[in-house]
Amino acid sequence: MQTRKKYIFLTFLASWLLLFFFGGDQLRRFTFFSGKKAEAQRNWPRWTDRSLLKSFAHPKELQSDADPTLPSPRERRVARLNVYKNSRCRMETCFDFSRCEKHGFKVFTYPRERDQPISESYGKILTSIERSRYYTPNPEEACLFILSIDTLDRDHLSGQYIRNVDEKIRSFPLWNGGQNHLIFNLYSGTWPNYTEDLGFDIGQAILAKASFYTESFRPGFDISIPLFSKDHPQHGGERGWLFQDSIPPKKKYLLVFKGKRYLTGIGSGTRNALHHIHNGKDIISLTTCKHGKDWEKHKDVRCDKDNVDYEKFDYQELLHNSTFCIVPRGRRLGSFRFLEALQAACIPVLLSDGWELPFAEAIDWGKAAVVGNERLLLQIPSTIRCIHPERVLAFQQQTQFLWDAYFSSVDKIVHTTLEIIKDRLLPHRSRSRFLWNTLPGGLLALPDFSTHLGDFPFYYLQRGSSPSEKFTAFIRAASPVGFPSQPVLRLIQAVSGSQYCAQILVLWTCEKPPPPSGKWPQTTVPLTIIQGRGKLSDRFFPYAAIQTDAVLSLDEHTSLSTSEVDFAFVVWRSFPERIVGFPTQSHFWDAEQRRWGYTAKWTNEISIVLTTAAFYHRYPVSRERWEAHPHPAPHHLAPFPRYYHSLFTEYLPAGLRELVDGLTVCEDILMNVLVAAVTKLPPIKVTQQKQHKETVPQQVGCKDRGVGTPLAGEWSPSPPHSPPAKVKGTAGAAGGRRFSQRQDCLNQLVDWFGYMPLVSSQLRLDPVLFKDQVSVLRKKYPRLEKP
Repeated sequence: MQTRKKYIFLTFLASWLLLFFFGGDQLRRFTFFSGKKAEAQRNWPRWTDRSLLKSFAHPKELQSDADPTLPSPRERRVARLNVYKNSRCRMETCFDFSRCEKHGFKVFTYPRERDQPISESYGKILTSIERSRYYTPNPEEACLFILSIDTLDRDHLSGQYIRNVDEKIRSFPLWNGGQNHLIFNLYSGTWPNYTEDLGFDIGQAILAKASFYTESFRPGFDISIPLFSKDHPQHGGERGWLFQDSIPPKKKYLLVFKGKRYLTGIGSGTRNALHHIHNGKDIISLTTCKHGKDWEKHKDVRCDKDNVDYEKFDYQELLHNSTFCIVPRGRRLGSFRFLEALQAACIPVLLSDGWELPFAEAIDWGKAAVVGNERLLLQIPSTIRCIHPERVLAFQQQTQFLWDAYFSSVDKIVHTTLEIIKDRLLPHRSRSRFLWNTLPGGLLALPDFSTHLGDFPFYYLQRGSSPSEKFTAFIRAASPVGFPSQPVLRLIQAVSGSQYCAQILVLWTCEKPPPPSGKWPQTTVPLTIIQGRGKLSDRFFPYAAIQTDAVLSLDEHTSLSTSEVDFAFVVWRSFPERIVGFPTQSHFWDAEQRRWGYTAKWTNEISIVLTTAAFYHRYPVSRERWEAHPHPAPHHLAPFPRYYHSLFTEYLPAGLRELVDGLTVCEDILMNVLVAAVTKLPPIKVTQQKQHKETVPQQVGCKDRGVGTPLAGEWSPSPPHSPPAKVKGTAGAAGGRRFSQRQDCLNQLVDWFGYMPLVSSQLRLDPVLFKDQVSVLRKKYPRLEKP
């Protein structure tokens, strides 16, 4: 019996040995490859490697990162579907393009109800739309509709939460399931989950929303906008903090953050971990628990120390002196510090997974921000240290461009939203990403005029090209006696003698018909007479007859020689984006009156070149765009895209053009303000033989005095700290009224733009060897020195 048991035991043992030697190798291989596969699917570092890694977090903190109050993916999906029942909406399926065919891109805002409260921010949005060139008071002309119901704050715990929105919008006859409607929203959801729930069904409406989740965002249909405060300016806005030669690319601090730390709830995980990267030297990360009503109930062991350290640094000082700024998510994905960092030229380091960045459809954020991952926070310092200083400076410059172009005011945020929607209507005429992300920006590079870079004066240098070698002289003239005056005849002869003149256009602004062709002088270049509409803004109407890039704007009483015209045109070809001319004036801040002043006195600075004798770039518009507008001569409408004329006529709202036509002395100031707002550069003055005498334009009728009759005893307000000039006689009083009107015009334009766009300069360009004691044979423009 014992022998039998022994044999059974030996047989069992031999079987295990055979299994180990012959099958164990296969088993080890299976385990090895399975481990390889699992390793390929996991990201490094693995928690099994914790013995090789330095611990930066306390085990209790790691356990508390997964807050049990956070919504599960299924809960988020259910909440999203409750709001986005038309989650597959696209422009092709949920937008009626036919409404935009007849009248173009027009926007209608619902009438405001007296008993309906509207927040300050939503009031600014509605005002921006109603002040824009797209606004129409007629819903029959509208392509897009904006609700008068305030939908910005959809947190039902907020005092600005509007109830029963569903019932109200369904009662609107224009609602139509939300089709062709645009809804603005800044805050959605509420404590503790802060889901995408708006509290009403948006239907087929386009949603312009802050803190947009990418999983909820409908590409090509919705628009992500930045979160802005109620104090964000209506228009204009403060300029960025980066000035030329003022600060180096690398500042005192490399990376900073100062803000709230959430102890519980959504967003707490990211902000709780920020203290790990703080080194107290070039990386400053400060948080405070001291916010909310019951923060002491939830405070942890770090709160007291964090609160003390938090008070040691000033937030504005950190923004000014840091190269990078951490922009973590808050309760929602977006935060106010995103715009604050852009303005401060502090490169945003975004830690908000799943955030659809503002206007990402148009803006290339890879050139202005560092997009991080919340789970890889500890890698952020080493990552930004590897960015080359030249790249850092490029990032900072791009933050300033984006801030100024699209985010510095509510007007710009709203207009950018509208322009993105407008681009979708005509994709073949939409702006390229290049136009959106380079100066002067998408709001000023209008696709109605051109999508070709060669048509814009800003890109000649980048493209290695230059403007055309000819110019068109555009003379505004009128004569109460029915034939051309002697000054305009001399002017035509002088201009036509220029080797660069391609044609001369005379804008006849008198109610009486223009003189017959036999009354006009014979010239070597084509001479065309255009009947005006009786408005001062006719000077900047985009006539198709202007076939050159350069326009020489003149009044009939302007006195110029051929040499002066030639030299000024040569200068303009080197600066095609600016106004280049002869008569100059300037602006100044009057501290006593608390308003902007205007002077024609010769000083060391100039900021305005009058368009009575100036070169600038044209900008005509397409024929389709102009068929809807009244015009004096259909055959002069522009069939091809070009520049400043159409920017003046189409970019500016009708109210500003009416201001110009009403004051009779404002059109040249408005053109200078417009060009300065686009280029951020001053005009250029060139030398001239005679001092310019300003003229008084007559709008219609040519009564009392011919258009452009010079004023005797010209008077102008004096700049600060100088005695005012004496006013003598009726002409002096008229001159005083004229300059008073100019000052009123200038201040009204500043109010509309929200800031003073004009830029002062001390530059005047003269020919080489101008007035030097050398032979005239060595001078290219010797006649400029003759009295």
